[in-house]
Amino acid sequence: MTLSQISLARVKSPGENPHTFLLITSDTQHLRQGEFISYEMNVENVDRIILARITERRAIRLYPDSFLADSNIDPHLVSSTVGYEGNNSNLSELTAEIIGYYDEGFRDFINPRIPPPAGTPLYLADNKYLSSVLSKAKMDEVGSATMGWLSSREKGTVPIAIDTDAITSTHLAIIASTGAGKSYTASVLVEEMLMSNNRAAILVIDPHGEYDTLEEIANHQKFVHDGYRPSVLIRKPGSIKIRVGTLELGDLRYLLPNISDRMSYVLGLAYRTVRSQSKSNTGDETRWNVNSLVEELQRIADDDENDYGASASALIWRLSSTIQTGDDRVFDDNQQTPLTDILRPGQCTVMQLNQIDQREQQLIVAMLMRRIYYARLRTDRGDASATENTDYYLPYPVFTLIEEAHNYAPANANVISTGVLKQVLSEGRKFGVGVGLISQRPGKLDSDVLSQCNTQFLLRIVNPIDQARVAESVESVGRDLLKELPALNKGQAIISGVAVNTPVICQIRPRFTKHGGEGSQASETWQQYFSDSSQEDRSRRNALPRPRRKQ
Repeated sequence: MTLSQISLARVKSPGENPHTFLLITSDTQHLRQGEFISYEMNVENVDRIILARITERRAIRLYPDSFLADSNIDPHLVSSTVGYEGNNSNLSELTAEIIGYYDEGFRDFINPRIPPPAGTPLYLADNKYLSSVLSKAKMDEVGSATMGWLSSREKGTVPIAIDTDAITSTHLAIIASTGAGKSYTASVLVEEMLMSNNRAAILVIDPHGEYDTLEEIANHQKFVHDGYRPSVLIRKPGSIKIRVGTLELGDLRYLLPNISDRMSYVLGLAYRTVRSQSKSNTGDETRWNVNSLVEELQRIADDDENDYGASASALIWRLSSTIQTGDDRVFDDNQQTPLTDILRPGQCTVMQLNQIDQREQQLIVAMLMRRIYYARLRTDRGDASATENTDYYLPYPVFTLIEEAHNYAPANANVISTGVLKQVLSEGRKFGVGVGLISQRPGKLDSDVLSQCNTQFLLRIVNPIDQARVAESVESVGRDLLKELPALNKGQAIISGVAVNTPVICQIRPRFTKHGGEGSQASETWQQYFSDSSQEDRSRRNALPRPRRKQ
């Protein structure tokens, strides 16, 4: 007989809320906080298995303080003397929250709104039953990503599989303190989405160069199936090109910091002129380049009939020093990388931005997300195709993961990427543009942006401000689970939202590829400094050149 067939507790009474009840048990090993229990109940003349989750525990039979204070008295001996032996000496009152019974037709839980009668036997929920009802997607089926297993059960007994269609259409947030495993969890998700049952088109914005080890996926047999082999492309600034002509006036103003109102006005005059000239000459107003803008500013500077010369000259200097083009730069006068090269099914492109400053990073993210959004919109409406308007052709849904999202949509700060992300998060779901935000500081992340993410992976969060921001923005997680945030172990995540049927604490599975997000090991580096090879290298570098022989 298994534990799921043995009654471990009985209902005591209804709880304070209509969807809770109290139970009495002597079991302290299996009925832990967060654990799932079940009971049988007749609902509308149908016998149902009702699922509930333990949310609180209170001991109701305690040893007197005087017994515990005296180290010479064994409290167990005293309790047995007065007749409280075995199970009678360790009773607890637990609070359980009713989740409901799973309805196959609705593919969701339905709460009967009736607490179980007093005395109803309660069981540890069966592993097989939990596996069938907790996850919205079924393991290894098309559209599923198996992130790990239920943390309160043995490894692999209750797999947790999320619905990848749900996160692609309604967005995702991965929130954790530093070192809790957010980039590790994100990499597991990428691995799952590149499996043959998903074959997703993924873009990862990587500001720290942590995701390059995902390249191992291409040669890992776990991902190869019936001729399918995924690819991972690591792209640095310069390997993906954004044509300068696609910069909007607001982009230019953002890229040129601390310009005066007068300079902003002059820039607008020159910008509109070169766009108009480009349209009349080529039929495409985005074919202007930096040189044509500089030439127009120079014309304004040389015009004696206006007094904008100083402003125009200052803008020329700023443009020349800020918007640099070339083989190793993102911006280019003529080239633009097709979106279908960056994003295609079965491919993950990692855009590493660790070599450029944050302001330029924000502009690149804004332009990429804006371009992806309009490409999906225009392709969906039939305004772009493989032969016409190809800059805005993207014939399949895509998913973008953004690391350090608080830098691209910060709270109480005005950066150019915030507005674009808000638009994509609120409207992109209609056109198959999914976004995953990864942050270690939700308190610094724009609340509107965070609230648009309808699936959450919440790992350990210690900072009270960050906990409060999560509580404000995430509606699907109960207060009892939010209390668990500071106590979660590394690699444990509360998964909630539309990608699962009910919030669960998941132990994230091990990665198939090597993890690249670990910090440097200072002690090992210091030891290496004194190794023989390092000292020999320094000696060679510091050796004085030999004196030349006299002729």
